[in-house]
Amino acid sequence: MADILFQHEPLIRLGAFAGAFAAMALWELASPRRRQAIGRSVRWPGNLGVVVLDSLLVRLLFPTAAVGVALLAERHDWGLFAALSAPTWLAVVASVILLDLAIYLQHVMFHAVPALWRLHRMHHADLEFDTTTGVRFHPVEILLSMLLKLAAVAALGAPPVAVLVFEVVLNASSLFNHGNVRIPAGLDRALRWLVVTPDMHRVHHSVVPRETNSNFGFNLPWWDRLFGTYRAQPEAGHDAMTIGIEQFRDPRELRLDRMLLQPWRSDAGRYPIGRREPGG
Repeated sequence: MADILFQHEPLIRLGAFAGAFAAMALWELASPRRRQAIGRSVRWPGNLGVVVLDSLLVRLLFPTAAVGVALLAERHDWGLFAALSAPTWLAVVASVILLDLAIYLQHVMFHAVPALWRLHRMHHADLEFDTTTGVRFHPVEILLSMLLKLAAVAALGAPPVAVLVFEVVLNASSLFNHGNVRIPAGLDRALRWLVVTPDMHRVHHSVVPRETNSNFGFNLPWWDRLFGTYRAQPEAGHDAMTIGIEQFRDPRELRLDRMLLQPWRSDAGRYPIGRREPGG
């Protein structure tokens, strides 16, 4: 079963991504949350172009990917769950949850270390917020993230099926929680106890540093509440808040070539965690 999953892993992930992306794009057209001043024709070529580049680099440099490492760990009894002789069902559930925690901690780290923030801020430099923002990550950040993910999978001894489920859910969650979609306020409040909603994550894309450094979760919302990084709403409100960061406000920065050079242009600014805002 695990070998079959590994053989078909690229098709499973691609199919899940395509389905989730199409659903979110249609939902955004049918019920947008915010009016966007910069249209898809300006933003999407760069955002989707970096997805293609990221995917090619990961396949070139990490041909086995995370599911392959999970298979290797399973065959050699590596990791925490092998050492504990944990039943498969428990290892699967715990792996999905703990890998999500690892992504949360990694996200915080990319906001705390100035050099890593310079890579990650390309994600935040989008001047609008929609489902394509959820896949807009610098290739160097993607490669570093993959190394950390592989280490986490090996350390846990996560079952291959758990890793595949986690990868599919994480990608779909990122497309969902970056969606420019309208969800009734009451439903949003209820959903926030189970998943990260678009309104919850949009706060994280505020131009205001103290809001940027909140709501780090991608899938499960519990970590932000547990570690004190949860912020319910942006101070300016969702309709009036400014998306992006202080640097790279020119729409020309949405071009793929300029996006890729952003880590080496301008300083880290006042966004890394721990840097004080004026008057703070």
